[in-house]
Amino acid sequence: MSFVENTGLWTPERQAAAERVEQLIEQHGLEVVRISFPDQHGLLRGKTVVVGDAAKLIRSGVSITSSLLAKDTSNKTVLPIWAAGGAFGMRAFEGAGDVIMVPEPASFRVLPWAPKTGWLLADLYTTEGRPVPFATRHILAGALQKLEARGYDYVAGLEVEFHVFKAVARDMEPDESGQPPRVKLLTSGYQYLSELRFDQLEPVLEIIRRDVVALGLPVRSVECEYGPSQCEFTFQAMGGMEAADAMVLFRSAVKQICRRNGLHATFMCRPGIPNVMSSGWHLHQSLVARATGLNAFMPTQPDEALSKPGRHFLGGLIAHARAGALFTTPTINGYKRFRANSLAPDRALWGRDNRGAMLRVLSAPGDPASRIENRIGEPTANPYLYIASQIHAGLDGIERTLDPGPPADRPYDTPAALLPKSLGEAIAALRGDTFFREKFGSPLIDYLLALKDAELARFHAEVTDWEQREYFEMF
Repeated sequence: MSFVENTGLWTPERQAAAERVEQLIEQHGLEVVRISFPDQHGLLRGKTVVVGDAAKLIRSGVSITSSLLAKDTSNKTVLPIWAAGGAFGMRAFEGAGDVIMVPEPASFRVLPWAPKTGWLLADLYTTEGRPVPFATRHILAGALQKLEARGYDYVAGLEVEFHVFKAVARDMEPDESGQPPRVKLLTSGYQYLSELRFDQLEPVLEIIRRDVVALGLPVRSVECEYGPSQCEFTFQAMGGMEAADAMVLFRSAVKQICRRNGLHATFMCRPGIPNVMSSGWHLHQSLVARATGLNAFMPTQPDEALSKPGRHFLGGLIAHARAGALFTTPTINGYKRFRANSLAPDRALWGRDNRGAMLRVLSAPGDPASRIENRIGEPTANPYLYIASQIHAGLDGIERTLDPGPPADRPYDTPAALLPKSLGEAIAALRGDTFFREKFGSPLIDYLLALKDAELARFHAEVTDWEQREYFEMF
């Protein structure tokens, strides 16, 4: 029996989807298939196989080094894989031993921008056939199962801001390895949703839109954002896992499409380029009652902002916002966005259709689109951890009937718990928190904290341009 059959993952549905993959490979004349998994940072990593092996590997899985899970954002291995027992006592990590990518055949796509290339999303398992506990797609699956046990399904809508620049052609010199590309703006800024500005960006945005739609991602709108070279894509509502998968594929697709067209796309929150603006990832979310199929957040009375479950879910998001900031805003750069009076939140509170609040409630009696928009996220966030943290926090609010308090009309003046101002503060908030440690398990929390501690330590070891300007002459 194959690895997938031995682990009990081979089902009639998976077999039918695998047969469909074989048909599509032949129909499109594909030559290679990329098999990728989302790593701890929400980035796709994997291997490319020739089509003759693709069908076999859907059954057998693909081995890949476990050290990929031990890397921080510098791509350096920062966890002790050479120590006895491997990182955090897992033998799968010892000596960079293999783990197994198990492709999900239902995820198969033909990549519009890469000739004769297919793509499969995979989950990670140990060689003994157990889910890798640090693989974040498994983490979200566990959160969704808990939600289903309470009688709800999760629905998400994505609003994703990012920048697209013109890449400046250059020869890659050896001493420039690892350095960011040189870029130029595609537009000047500060004309939010201007049709003239959109038309200036449209040739580039159309290249991206056509390929993203061809991938099967449910694009809803394409917009020019406030700052120079800044844009936004929004998506139709999706289930929780579907939304997370769409986010990792969208980010990877945009960067690849742009690179092939002489452009550079970045989802970095606030690029270090004069006059550019911060980008956010706004997560619209609601629950559907499995028993009725109705939106569980939809209010029934004119004076209600949300139903009782919706209000309690909102209360849970507020209660756990500080400790959960590492999941929604995982980079040092992301905290440069939290500024008062900036259309980005700086404290944990909610408002009715108020874009200054962390949680913006959009609802009406009888409106099946009633929802909570969380505006705290940055576009680099790992979507599996982001959404899982929302589910656990919201469920805690429902289970403990937490009250979110009154809405804030003046969100930057209303007394409320301030969001972390730095990655270090977010790390400290999560380290001192017992709730997410209980929900995610101590091994995962310690794992994530170790990765982020390494990232922060590297940052503090660098001499910044600011320090050079401030002190070099004065002292």
